[in-house]
Amino acid sequence: MSDEEFDEEHIPLAFLITFRPYGTWLHGDERGSVDKFNNQYGTPRIAANKNWQRHNMRSLKQPPVQLGALRRDSIKAAIRETCTIRSWLLHAVNVRTNHVHSVVSAGCNPKKILIAFKANATRKMKEAGCWNSTESPWALKRSKRYLWNERNVVDAIDYVLFGQGGDLPNFDDK
Repeated sequence: MSDEEFDEEHIPLAFLITFRPYGTWLHGDERGSVDKFNNQYGTPRIAANKNWQRHNMRSLKQPPVQLGALRRDSIKAAIRETCTIRSWLLHAVNVRTNHVHSVVSAGCNPKKILIAFKANATRKMKEAGCWNSTESPWALKRSKRYLWNERNVVDAIDYVLFGQGGDLPNFDDK
C-alpha cells in the first residue's frame, strides 16, 4: 500500500518498522538486496555482485555508520520518547549494530512513524555526543510491514525481541 493509498478507515493493528544506518547494506552485498523492481513477497533478492558492491562502497558520502552501545541506547530512548509523546503504542524495539526494528501501533501512515523515529534518534545521538556529522546517519530505504491481525503482531514482536541474536556487547562508539 503506497502512502497515497493509505486508508485511515482500514488501519492495521500495528506496523513492523525496520531501518538501517547509512552504508550498512549496499546493492551487491552477499546477503542479496532489493530495489523497487525486485521487492515482491516470495521473489528472490538481487544476487551478490562484488563489483557492484565495491562501486557502491566507493560512492558513499561518508563511512558506513555502525551503532555502538551509546548510539543504540540513544536510539531506543528516542523511539520510546517519540511513542510516549505521540501516544503510539510501542510493543517492541531492538536496536542492533546495523539495523533497528520496532513494532508500533499508531493510527497514522507508517511513513510518519519512520520520519519521527529517524529524526528523534538523530537528535538524541547528537545530544549524547555520539553523532557529530552534518550528514544523516540513516539509509534512505526502509521497511514498513502492515500487521493486520493479532497473530501477525505477536509474531513480529517475537521476531524483534528474540529473532535477532543475543545481547550485544556494550562497546564504545569510536
